[in-house]
Amino acid sequence: MAKLDETLTMLKDLTDAKGIPGNEREPREVMKKYITPFADEVSTDGLGSLVAKKVGNENGPKIMVAGHLDEVGFMVTSIDDKGFIRFQTVGGWWSQVMLAQRVTIVTRKGEITGVIGSKPPHILPAEARKKPVDIKDMFIDIGASSRDEAKEWGVTPGDMVVPYFEFTVMNNEKMLLAKAWDNRIGCAIAIDVLKGLKDAEHPNVVYGVGTVQEEVGLRGAKTSAQMIQPDIAFGVDVGIAGDTPGVTEKEALSKMGDGPQIIIYDASMVSHKGLRDFVTDLADELNIPYQFDAVAGGGTDSGAIHLTHRGVPALSITIATRYIHSHAAMLHRDDYENAVKLIVEVIKRLDKETVEKITFE
Repeated sequence: MAKLDETLTMLKDLTDAKGIPGNEREPREVMKKYITPFADEVSTDGLGSLVAKKVGNENGPKIMVAGHLDEVGFMVTSIDDKGFIRFQTVGGWWSQVMLAQRVTIVTRKGEITGVIGSKPPHILPAEARKKPVDIKDMFIDIGASSRDEAKEWGVTPGDMVVPYFEFTVMNNEKMLLAKAWDNRIGCAIAIDVLKGLKDAEHPNVVYGVGTVQEEVGLRGAKTSAQMIQPDIAFGVDVGIAGDTPGVTEKEALSKMGDGPQIIIYDASMVSHKGLRDFVTDLADELNIPYQFDAVAGGGTDSGAIHLTHRGVPALSITIATRYIHSHAAMLHRDDYENAVKLIVEVIKRLDKETVEKITFE
C-alpha cells in the first residue's frame, strides 16, 4: 500500500470508523480530533451531530458546511436458536451487493466478525437460482452454535453491524477505495474547509458540521441547522459517477476526476439559483473544474437544512463516486481537493451584502 500522507491518514481514520445511523460516536470522535485545531468552539446537538464553529466576523452571516457522519449498515434484530443473526438494513441497500460479504458486529463486549449468508444455490430449484436473494432471507453467521453462545459473546438486538473493508490507495494513487465514503468524504471536506480558513480572513462565521442519521431521513441536518440557524448552507456528500461500463450519459453524466458536482436538482431540493450561480461563476473565474448533475431520486442534508429556520439558500456540492451503498466505493482525490478549494474561496467572499444579494436574487 502507498505511504499515507497527512490527508490520506485522515481519510483512512474517517472511513475505518464504524458508525451507522444512531451509532455515530466513533466517526464523531475522529472528526472532532481532526477539526478541533481549526475551530474556535466545538459542540454537539441533542442527537449527536458535531458542530465546529470558526469565527471570522462575528456579526457576519452564518455559513454551514455539512457532511454526514453515518454510513449505511445493518442492525441485529434477533438471534435464532442455532446462533444465526437476523438483521435489519439501516439505510438503503441493494440485495445483490450483500451476500458473502464480511461484517463487524459491534457489541458491548467488543467486536465480532460475521459473514452474510443465505440458502446455498445448489439446493434451490432452477427458477429460484435465477432470482436475487431477498434481504429478508439473509442472515449473519458469526460461527456461534446456539443463541446462548451468541448472547454470551455479547450480541444483543440493537447492536450495529458495519461492512468490513480496508482503506486502499489504488495503483493510480488518485483513486481511493474504502467503505463509508458516503459520507466520510463530506466530513473530510468540512474539516479541510476550516483548515483552509485557518489563517485567512473571512467575513462570516463558519460551521463545519458532521450530521447524524442522514441515511434514514436527513435527521441530524434538521436539528443541527435549527441550532445554528445558518444564512447559507452547503451539503457536501457523494454523488453518482457515470463513467463505468453500461451507464449512458442520459442516466448519469459525471466522471471521476472532472471536478466536484454542482447539484442543480434532487428529490429533496431544487438548488438555490442565486447561490448556484455565485459558486459556478467563481469556479469559472478561478479555473476550478466542476460538473453539473441532477439526481431524480435521493437527496442530501441540504434537503433538510434549506427548510429550517426561515428557509436557507442551500447548494449540494458532491463527489462523483462509484459503487456507493456497498462494501467498497471509489472516488478521485482531485475532486475532493477541488471541492475544498472551491468552498474555501466561496466562503471568503460571503459577506453580509453578498449573502443578501444571493438570497433575494
